[in-house]
Parts: sequence; structure tokens; C-alpha cells
Amino acid sequence: MSLSAVHGTLSSLKSCQADIGTGMDIVTDVAMDLAEGHDTEENPAVKELEDMILECAKLDREINYFIDAVQQVTAEVTTQQPEAMFSLSAKVKEQFTERIARLSDADLQNHQKVVAFKDSIKNSLNQGSQESADKMEELDEDIAVTQSQVNFTCPLTQVEMVNPVKNKKCNHNYDEGAILGLIKTKHSQKKKCRCPVVGCGNTDVKETDLIPDQMLRRKIQSHKRQGNRT
Repeated sequence: MSLSAVHGTLSSLKSCQADIGTGMDIVTDVAMDLAEGHDTEENPAVKELEDMILECAKLDREINYFIDAVQQVTAEVTTQQPEAMFSLSAKVKEQFTERIARLSDADLQNHQKVVAFKDSIKNSLNQGSQESADKMEELDEDIAVTQSQVNFTCPLTQVEMVNPVKNKKCNHNYDEGAILGLIKTKHSQKKKCRCPVVGCGNTDVKETDLIPDQMLRRKIQSHKRQGNRT
């Protein structure tokens, strides 16, 4: 097997990871639907979905570890000599096994989409118990729509967000693609990424600070459906 074939396999694994991420978003949406209208987190169906999210997080971590091991081992191969290629598999297996042995439950609990799942469930429970707030929104629909449009707008692109993420440090939202692009650009310039929200004091936005905001994404989708009906 050539190194080009190895890298092709890694590309397929990364595509698989994207599908896993999409599946985790769907599971979170279903759990939020189940949680809405309830005042307790002790819901067996939600617990099953949380277990499913954790299994997906474990698979995602394992794929990351495998990809890292392959990239590290292949980076050490300067020529594609047959004897060097034959030893790659054993080296990858050794490094991968070591990383998997260190994978803990805490690592899974800190997975971005696991954190987003738990935050989304809490927000759904809170939303379900705030019927009065919903009635106020219905009574003053014009103001509510205006406020939603402001909240739905990415501070970077100035357009409605598609995949909103929340910054754990300052609680500001951005569109995922826009903020990741800004972080990458700043890092290439050897600079820190400042939160693009005017007046925010967060001067070092990191990718690890960002978690998917499933609740906001659902609100944006609901707002779009209302706009289509009108």
C-alpha cells in the first residue's frame, strides 16, 4: 500500500466523522423534543439518547486517535521503501492502543457535542416551564421578531447564522464556519482571535471554547418556517 492510498483512507474516515457529527445533532434534536414540556431531567428516553451521544463521542475520539497515529507515523517515513511500509501498521497499532487506553469518561463528557447535548436539554426543560414568556411573545410578535433577527445574526457575517456555536467563556454566538475561519486566519498571523462582538473583553477565542448551540439553531429554523408561512 502506498502513502497516497493511506491518506485516501484517512479522508474517508474524516467524511465518516462528519456523518457521525450530523447524527449526534439529530439525536440532540430528538432529545430536546422529548424534554420540552417536562420539568425534570429524569426521562428514560432522554437518558437512552444521552448514552447514544456518549457512544458516538467515543467513536469520534477513536477515529481522531487513529488519524493522529497514522499521520504521526507516516510523517516519519521519508521514502516509500517496502520495508518501511511494512512496519507502518505495527507502529500505528501501538500508538493507537496507547491513546485508547488513556481515553476516560471525563474526556467523553468534555466532547463538544456532549456538552451541547446537556446544555440543550437544560434549556429545553427551562423553556417548557416558561409558558408565560411564550404568551408575552405572542402578544408582541413584532418586537419578538425584531429581537430574534438581532439574535440570529452572526457578528462576523452580518447574516442569519446556519450553524450557530456558543463561546463558553463570553456566551456570545457566531456562525461556526465564520468564527473558525477567523481563528485560523489570526493563528496564521501569529495573533490571538478577539471576540467579534462589539464591547466584548474576550481577547482569546479558541476553537475549544466553542460548542454547538442546538437551541439557537432550532429557533432559527422555526423562525424561517414562520417566515415561509407568512
